[in-house]
Amino acid sequence: MPRGTHGALNKAGKVRSLTPKVEARPRRSPVPRVRMKSIYRKRFVLGRKPGQHPI
Repeated sequence: MPRGTHGALNKAGKVRSLTPKVEARPRRSPVPRVRMKSIYRKRFVLGRKPGQHPI
């Protein structure tokens, strides 16, 4: 079995440099009341625990 890389490293990063730049849309955080409402729903109604895998 020959050892080596899975692809030529001289082509690395080619696609990203060719992709046209798209400006990010402006985002704003929700009103605190709406945010607290969604947190309440997640924690108490759905019973989700904090963490990466809220099961």
